[in-house]
Amino acid sequence: MTDEWRKHLLESDDQIAALLESSKRIAVLGMKVEPHKPARFVPAYAMAAGYEIIPVPVYYPDVTEILGKQVYRKVADVPGEVDIVNVFRRPKDIPPHVDDIIAKQPRAVWFQLGITNDDAAEKLARAGIDVVQDRCLMVELRRMGK
Repeated sequence: MTDEWRKHLLESDDQIAALLESSKRIAVLGMKVEPHKPARFVPAYAMAAGYEIIPVPVYYPDVTEILGKQVYRKVADVPGEVDIVNVFRRPKDIPPHVDDIIAKQPRAVWFQLGITNDDAAEKLARAGIDVVQDRCLMVELRRMGK
């Protein structure tokens, strides 16, 4: 067994910039409705920077739209291609979402700043999905001048 899957673990600034430059659609797993929460203002920032945001909240069963965009309950239910799944979940809460994410086959999964789950990252990487861990999407977009 080779470590070929490790090439899907994106860690350098150049790898992350290349991912963001080539991406357009971001599904946000764990998106929130409260404007002061990072799981709301980070995707709002990405939307203002020109990305299409697709809300996939875990809570708020009665909410049908966030930031004016239709809500989906599972990543696999999002129609069309997804470039990045931006994850706002505690590390211990990620494993139940891994199979759903793999079923969608996004190009990449992005665990927000402070979120690391090496087991989930390995499973995603072995499925051919690029993984970014412990980085803030908004910080990286600002670094790129977006």
